[in-house]
Amino acid sequence: MTERLLVPVTLPSWLVSSLRKVKRAFIPAAPVTKNIDGERHVEWSFLSAVMPDGPGLAMDFGCESGYMTLLAAEKRFQVLAVDLELQSFAFRHPNITFRLGDFLTLNFPPNHFDLIINCSSVEHVGVAGRYGIAVQQDEGDLEVLRKFETILKPGGLVIMTAPCGKDAVMAPWCRVYGPDRLPRLLAPFSIEKERYWVKDDDNSWAEVDRQTALNFTPRHDPSNPHGCSYALGGFVLRKSTQRGDNGNAD
Repeated sequence: MTERLLVPVTLPSWLVSSLRKVKRAFIPAAPVTKNIDGERHVEWSFLSAVMPDGPGLAMDFGCESGYMTLLAAEKRFQVLAVDLELQSFAFRHPNITFRLGDFLTLNFPPNHFDLIINCSSVEHVGVAGRYGIAVQQDEGDLEVLRKFETILKPGGLVIMTAPCGKDAVMAPWCRVYGPDRLPRLLAPFSIEKERYWVKDDDNSWAEVDRQTALNFTPRHDPSNPHGCSYALGGFVLRKSTQRGDNGNAD
C-alpha cells in the first residue's frame, strides 16, 4: 500500500506570481456566470431615493420582510403591508398594519392611497408555482397595475422595480418585461422616472439605457431562481390628477 505525503514548500513571491501567469496562459479562468445576486441592493437603493416624505397613506405590495414598509413608516406614512404569505417582521412600528391575502381579491376604497410601493413583486402575480400561487393568470400582473390606479388618489405615486429584458415568462419564478409587455404593464400611469441596470462581465450591476436593458436576453434556470439572469428596471409612476365620472383618473 502506497501512502501520499503532502509536504508544504515555501516559494518566493516572484516565482509564485510567474507560475500563476503561466497557469492563466494555459488554463484560462472559467467565464463569470451572470445571475441576479445583489438585485435587492439596487432595488432598495433606488426605491429609497425616490420615496417621498409623508404624511400620507401608503401600501407596500408584496412586502415580504418589510424593509420598504419600515422605511415608508419612518417617512411618516401610515403603511398597509400586503402579502400573499404570512410574514413575521423583525420589528414593531405604530404606523404599520399587515394584511394577508391575494391583492386582486382584497377590497380597498378607490382614490385612497397616496403611495404604493412594489419592490419586484408584480412579476410573480399569476405565474403558478411559487409563493403559493396555484392558478395561472396570464393577465394577473396587468390587473394589479390597473387596480393600483383605481385605489390611488389622483396624483398619487407608484414606485416600483421589476425584471426587464426580452419578454419572457420564466415559470415557476416570474415574468420578464420587455418591449411588448412593459408598456402594457405601465399603461395606466405616466412615467416620471425610469432607470435600468444589467450585470457586467464581472457580474456586477451597472446602469444602462432603456434599449440595452430591454434587449437583454434573460436566462432561465427552472431549478433555482437565483441562477436566472435578467435586467432590472426602476420606475416612478404617477396617476393622473383628473377624475372621470366614475371617480377614477382619466
